[in-house]
Amino acid sequence: MPGGVKTDVKTYQMYINGEWVASQSNKTFPVYDPSTEEVIAQVPDANAEDVNRAVASAKAAFEDGPWATTTAQERGRVLFRLADKIRQNTAMLAELEARNTGKPIVEAEYDIGDVATCFEYYGGLATKILGYVNPVPDNAMSLTLKEPIGVAGQIIPWNYPLLMGAWKLAPALAAGCTCVLKPAEQTPITALEMANWLADVGLPPGVVNIITGFGESCGAPLVQHPDVNKVAFTGSAAVGKIIVKMAADTVKRVTLELGGKSPNIFFADADFEAAIDGALFGVFINQGEVCSAGSRVLVQKPIYKKFVDAMVEKAKKIKLGAPLDRDTKMGPLVSKDQYDRVRSYQEVGKKEAKLASGGGRAEKFAKGYYVEPTIFYDVDNSARIAREEIFGPVATVIPFDDEKDAVKIANDSPYGLAAAVWTRDIFKAFRTVKAIRAGIVWINHMQPTYVEAPWGGYKQSGFGRELGPWGIEEYLETKQVHINLNEQPIGWY
Repeated sequence: MPGGVKTDVKTYQMYINGEWVASQSNKTFPVYDPSTEEVIAQVPDANAEDVNRAVASAKAAFEDGPWATTTAQERGRVLFRLADKIRQNTAMLAELEARNTGKPIVEAEYDIGDVATCFEYYGGLATKILGYVNPVPDNAMSLTLKEPIGVAGQIIPWNYPLLMGAWKLAPALAAGCTCVLKPAEQTPITALEMANWLADVGLPPGVVNIITGFGESCGAPLVQHPDVNKVAFTGSAAVGKIIVKMAADTVKRVTLELGGKSPNIFFADADFEAAIDGALFGVFINQGEVCSAGSRVLVQKPIYKKFVDAMVEKAKKIKLGAPLDRDTKMGPLVSKDQYDRVRSYQEVGKKEAKLASGGGRAEKFAKGYYVEPTIFYDVDNSARIAREEIFGPVATVIPFDDEKDAVKIANDSPYGLAAAVWTRDIFKAFRTVKAIRAGIVWINHMQPTYVEAPWGGYKQSGFGRELGPWGIEEYLETKQVHINLNEQPIGWY
């Protein structure tokens, strides 16, 4: 049975051991278009029994299937072929992603291009996994080998569904692991569509399994499963903490990319027009549903009032609209729950700071989870809207005095995912970069992300790194091998 049935409301099944299957309970749940609030798909509601099936399939494929003896060269070719399939189907995947997430179609097309690039990068890296010869003080040879960690459980967020799936699948497959992928329950469609091509590109049954369900009934059993050797999770800090505790019982490796409250720092000597664009792009791209969003806009006092006024004036020009309208710059939020969350923070902000623009629902839309791009100013860094991750189009503008003050405010956060620094002074820029406690820091830019460079955070933004050679290391074990070259007995007795 194909992954998707061509009806007005598509009905999907899960992909386990190379086959399309229903959940053991035969239960399904709806998937929505957040711009219309209409159901666009039904997907299986997986439970622990389904997780057991998927993990057993992945374990068998890792231990006994042909994947266990597939060469690094062939693993790379598989990923190249999958990248080709993604590129050939960009239009379809981007439309589905835009309809399912609410993001503008232009952004969705860019994301799908990045998906293909990620598979291509790790296709090339599959043959670059290197061991090491250790110099030891004995008549022996000591080797260090890199081997796949085993079965990887991968839990994907809803803001960049297929791209976050690629960030996890591509390095795992390049390393030789097998995978059980659980997309977010809000946005599972593009991952299931991709599963249609997995056998065609040469992946044996069981190497990639895709299950759909909710965190408590599907995600938790995956994390706790004793045959899952590693868990990779992208999502909220609150859920990340639960995953660490659950994984502790089986002492499995965990990598977490969690929330952020990233400072976007603007010194008085920054290029003003570029800085305004960077401030707005940093917090309003993808409706603000970005873990690295520059939601704390730190502005030096000499340009503070002019900066806020310019942000407000340009924010008025941001076009809210339907995801498939190519002129749309901001679509709806992904779900009713996320809409309610962001709306509640808009109301909190009105009590904590001054409202410069926005602050409510975008009233011109009769349906859909649309909110206005919102700018609060004169925000104290101790305010809830400055400390808690909102994950929506809400900017908190905070004044600062000097370089030391900027660094102090920037680092005064439980998070440490990303930051940006805007200045023409290269010495000031590098001093600030070195002082900021964050895993990603941009200078005179906000949000560029490349598969070649590491991605991950400090503090409660998680641990471990994705992308680049760092990403594949997270799916590899290190083994020491000692070869005795002395033919004489050890002689210990």
